[in-house]
Amino acid sequence: MSTALKLVFSAVIAAVPIFAAMYGQAVSALGDEDWRTLEVADFGTRVQYPAGIFSVPDGKPEKGMGERLSTSDGRATLEVYSFANESNETPAAYLNRYLRTPRAQLDYHRVTPSFFAISTVRDDTIYYSRCNFSRFGTPAIHCVDLVYPAREERAWDAIVTRISLSLRPLQK
Repeated sequence: MSTALKLVFSAVIAAVPIFAAMYGQAVSALGDEDWRTLEVADFGTRVQYPAGIFSVPDGKPEKGMGERLSTSDGRATLEVYSFANESNETPAAYLNRYLRTPRAQLDYHRVTPSFFAISTVRDDTIYYSRCNFSRFGTPAIHCVDLVYPAREERAWDAIVTRISLSLRPLQK
């Protein structure tokens, strides 16, 4: 192996722990924030979110009843909302009716009898949505939408997962 190649190889090996530590700090900085529970009483939605990250109230969501929050620098948003499922649609039927993006353009999609989760990247931005469908009492749809920079995807992965998995209807 040539001396130049050995130097490059050594530099790469030496840099790996530095980049790993920086990545770990970025994830830790995003993930260790103060987690709180947000409740939308109108249709009974509950979700955990990092209040230190989504710290700025940003009005009402585009759909349903709920709240919209953003980061202090405006680079990411979280919408938590719910609305009546008057036609008692399933997650698959709802997506068939309202999804404006062709499914082939989705980067992630999961559809079950009780929820859907979809994600796509557009213009260097990730758009993630999960909606749970409750059938008890008045049928309702409980949703979270997250928008954040694609270049920060790895740092957001654990946060998006925790928010998504915490989405629940309130028990009445």
